[in-house]
Amino acid sequence: MKNIQINHAQKGFTLIELMIVVAIIGILAAIAIPQYQDYTARTQVSRVVGEVSAVRTAVEELVNRGGIDLSTTVTDDGYVGYNDGASDLVRAFTVDEADIRGPNVILRATMADAGAAVSMAEVVWERDDNGSWSCRIEGTTDGTDGWKDSYAPNGCQPS
Repeated sequence: MKNIQINHAQKGFTLIELMIVVAIIGILAAIAIPQYQDYTARTQVSRVVGEVSAVRTAVEELVNRGGIDLSTTVTDDGYVGYNDGASDLVRAFTVDEADIRGPNVILRATMADAGAAVSMAEVVWERDDNGSWSCRIEGTTDGTDGWKDSYAPNGCQPS
């Protein structure tokens, strides 16, 4: 008589193999999600800093013309060229009233609809008597909102 050998090939995955794959995916997600949140917070802050920075050219031109009240209203002669309604990251944009005719000007953008860690931070561009601009980020120092100083771009640090 002949010996008949029957091969039973394994079909599919074992339970332990599936558990290992799920564990690996869980570990990767635990590392990747916080990194992604930090990345999006940094890009949101950088975008608002850039948007407000672009207004400085119009402000310089209006200040150099002299005697014009700076405004955020499109129909005014001193319109600075920023529409906060067009930005999905800015809740409010103001030109500080105390120095509205220059040479000292303060542009302030309050972030909203952004990540929880950067929501309510204020990007502030300030022009001094000499025409030099400086940038800072306010409203981030209480430590309860998850703000990290790494969210701020170079040249515009939290105060």
